[in-house]
Amino acid sequence: MSRPVRRLLGVPVCAAAAALLLAGCGGGSGGGDEERAAASKSAAPSARPMTLEALGKAVGCETAPKEAGKTLDFRQGVCASADADYVLLTFDTAQGQREWLDTAQMYGGVYLVGNRWVLSADPRTAMDRARTELGGTIEESPYGTSPSAS
Repeated sequence: MSRPVRRLLGVPVCAAAAALLLAGCGGGSGGGDEERAAASKSAAPSARPMTLEALGKAVGCETAPKEAGKTLDFRQGVCASADADYVLLTFDTAQGQREWLDTAQMYGGVYLVGNRWVLSADPRTAMDRARTELGGTIEESPYGTSPSAS
């Protein structure tokens, strides 16, 4: 597994912890509107939520995704295709997904976002290919770098 993908595995854990801490703080929209405005709007998210296994199959993973984490609101898995390494996440709720994305964006990164699922890939071009298969919207943090940047 490549170094950037291993680094991404720590983001959801930090994001989940930060989301739990921030959930009790209430508050307004902060800078989230600017980040969401930076998201690509050229494709709508897929019509239905997907499982880790369905996401892995759709992006051409050679084996079923290896589950790398489960929290109260999301599952995370990793897998590889012939040309990319993937981090895949599925969410129980749209609110949980948005909270995870808002927190993960603080750490930088590029994500393909669908209906209660998110994926990231190394190299980034694999997300563009996945988008043609799955739909979704590419969201990129203005503060971070692509997962493929080392």
